Amino acid sequence: MTSIDQTRASLLVRLAEDVDRSTWLEFFDRYGALIHGYARNRGCQAVDADDVVQDVLMALMKAMPNFEYDPKRGRFRGYLRTVTWRAVSAKARQNRDATPLDEVESVDPSLASPDADAVWEEEWRQYHVRRAMRVVEREVGERDLLAFRRYALGGESPQRTAEDLGLSIDQVYQAKSRILSRLTELIEHHRHEED
Repeated sequence: MTSIDQTRASLLVRLAEDVDRSTWLEFFDRYGALIHGYARNRGCQAVDADDVVQDVLMALMKAMPNFEYDPKRGRFRGYLRTVTWRAVSAKARQNRDATPLDEVESVDPSLASPDADAVWEEEWRQYHVRRAMRVVEREVGERDLLAFRRYALGGESPQRTAEDLGLSIDQVYQAKSRILSRLTELIEHHRHEED
């Protein structure tokens, strides 16, 4: 079973039970881009967003020895959002101390945008799309994947896509339909697993 296929709950249990570096690397592989993307969308520079990812991982490492996963106490994504938001806010405060007062609002992501929840939800959706795409990329043939990317994602005409890839127009439509269906299925499964 690959890390993508394992449940988030089992990953959290493994993080709480042992300090194995591979488990933390798996956590980073799964959630690092989500945390980084949220930090960037909240106004952090790339280097600061990298620091936020590390700060979140450190906070979780400290919390994990006493952690007991109980879905009745709340959703994992809410917990991860809170830890991430705190790290982004701390980074903004750290940067604000060296920033002239009239520039503070543009540095502090908690002040720059009142829609922190909306930003997190969008990052969460994109995280699930990226995760599902990684699975689809392993399952689908290269030509179908290219047809999907060019036609469904790139906006290229089905005629041009078919001609360039040596497919019929019907094959282009079928590739799009199959891949969208599989993406929808995977995203729904992952969201159910992690909400």
